[in-house]
Order: sequence, then C-alpha cells, then structure tokens
Amino acid sequence: MIIFCIDKIIIIQQFTVMENSFSYCNMVKQGYPQGACEVTLKDNTIQPACVATLKYENNTYYRLIKSMHLSRPEDYFSIYQSGCNHNCLKCHSWEFSKFYSGEWYSTDEIALACEEYEKSVTVWEPRERALMYYATDSCKHCGACILFNKRSPLCPNKISQDQIVISQGGIGPARNIVAFTGGDIACQANFYAEASQKIKRICKNIWVLLETNGYGLTPKNLDLLQKVGLDSYWLDIKAFDENIYKKLCGTSNKSVLKSPKEILSRNFILEILTVYIPDLVEIEQFEKIAQLIVEIDENIPFHILAFFPQYKLKDFRPPTLTEILDTYKAVKKLGLKKVRIGNIGIFAKKEDDMKRLIRTVGPDAI
Repeated sequence: MIIFCIDKIIIIQQFTVMENSFSYCNMVKQGYPQGACEVTLKDNTIQPACVATLKYENNTYYRLIKSMHLSRPEDYFSIYQSGCNHNCLKCHSWEFSKFYSGEWYSTDEIALACEEYEKSVTVWEPRERALMYYATDSCKHCGACILFNKRSPLCPNKISQDQIVISQGGIGPARNIVAFTGGDIACQANFYAEASQKIKRICKNIWVLLETNGYGLTPKNLDLLQKVGLDSYWLDIKAFDENIYKKLCGTSNKSVLKSPKEILSRNFILEILTVYIPDLVEIEQFEKIAQLIVEIDENIPFHILAFFPQYKLKDFRPPTLTEILDTYKAVKKLGLKKVRIGNIGIFAKKEDDMKRLIRTVGPDAI
C-alpha cells in the first residue's frame, strides 16, 4: 500500500517505512543522524532530497534526473541525479544536486535508457573491473588516434580505433557499465534496488555502479543492494577527521568510514577517492584514509583528485603539482598498491609539469 502526498509520506513496503520526512527518515530509523539533505525547489521552498527528487507511484519509483549520457574519463553511462543527502561546499554538481532540476524518470525508463546504451558498448569489462579506476587502462582520452590517426606516447595500446566513440563528454571507448552519479540518496536504497533489478533484467551484460558519498550505505541498505545485484561503488571519502568532514559536507562521517569494510564483506567491487583541497583536505587526511584502506585491503583502487574552485569554495586555490606528488608518495609509502591521480589539468598545465608528473609516478598512475 502506497500513499503519497505533499505534506506527508507513508510508505508501507518490505524495506521502508517513512513518516513525516522533515523530521524522520530512513537514516534516523536505522539509528543514524539525518543528512544535510535540503533541496531548494523552484518556488524557493526547501524539502528533503528524498521528498523533492524521489517519488513512488503505481508501484514504481521515479527519480528526478538531470541528464543521462556516456561520460569521460569514466567511459560509462552516467545517470546524473538531482537531490543529495550531503551539502558539500566543493560540489561541482550543486546546480542540480542542491536545487530541484531535471525530468522525472521511472525505473523502467532508466532501464530502457541503459538497454539502448548497451547497444553502443565497445569494451566489455568483467565484473571485477566495473570501476572508473580501470578506464584509463584502455584509453587516455587524448583523441590522437581519431584526430591525427596516430597514437600518443601515453596510449595504452589496448583497444582499436573502431572502439573509440566521440561523445559530448569527449573521446574514448564505451564500457558496459552504468553509474548513478551527481546527487546521492543512497539512504533510499529501495530506489537503487528497484532500478538495479530492472537494468539487470533488461540488459544482457551491464554492471551497475553507484557513485556515492557513502552516507546511506548502512549494513541494512547494503544487504538489500547485494540481494538485487548492484555491482560496484565509487566511494568518495571527503575527509577523515570528523570536524573537517562536517565543515565540508554538513554531516558526520562515522558511518562513511565504516563503509569500505562493510562493502567488501558483501563481495561488492570498490574504489575510493579523495579530493585534495589546500588548507582543508591535505596530506594528513590522505594518510589517515590510506591507512584505513590498507588495514582492509591494500589492493583497493584509490584516486587522488585535484580540487578546482567551485560552489562555496571559489576562493580556495587548486593544489600544486608538488602537493599532489607528495600526497601520492605518502599513500604509496603506507602500502596502497593501486593509486591514480586525476584532474591533472588543474596542476600540470605546462609541458615541464607533465614530464615531471610522468617521471615521478609513471604513465599508469594518471
């Protein structure tokens, strides 16, 4: 039985009971604090993300989606969602993650879009490679093979030219992965469960990935997502110290720091990323996160991403090449085996910078 109205939601279902979403949510019900999940509607009123950008009608979930397309450098089909349970000062999707924006799509329509994307796939990955981390194994996205009919010195030489696709996000292959990204309401696991089931039912060989801040990945929610066949997670651990995390995101990170172990214990595939933000998330935070990862599994892929000024941190500077290289060396010294650096155009703008970067970390780490 489903009753949906503006002021109050009552969902009586196998996995969720939510009453008065403004003061009670799935996270609260499971013993966690409510996230920083406010979303501004077009009339400037504010609602929780699970109310503003998710609905359940006619036994089907609907999600407010900003766009869906092949993204780079991930080389997979990205579903950009409106609404989020974090309020990150650095968010590069704030225009639609914190503001109502997009069109309503049912889980059936999302599955059909994934089925259509599958027809264009050019690189078929096994499940253990259903991550962003492995995208640059096949292609560095320079476009040299298409634009100049020759490969660049950094080319992995793993795929043929006819596997390259020109898309709105850039040049590269299309891998058999679909990802939920942008806003994140993993705390509403039923939606992702239903969508994953329908995608797997209608597609022949697609892996489902969830790009997430980890806040909604409670043991109960992970159990549900394991049952329905969601495959992998791109986990954004934004900071280790709780005070920094709260300042940056408006929430606690206690459950987030527990999620890598919980994820791997259920045989999901996992990669982790952290963004280097000068004067906020620097090498000390990376060392603590790296130590946490090493104690679980030193082979978990880890991304060091360079911050670029955005949203409420426009006055913060981007990191320098030296800061990124020092961070890379530090996490490798702690024992991480799979480390890559992203957003290199932020800190390596000159030819000499690129040469130094490659000389220090090698082409496989970028």
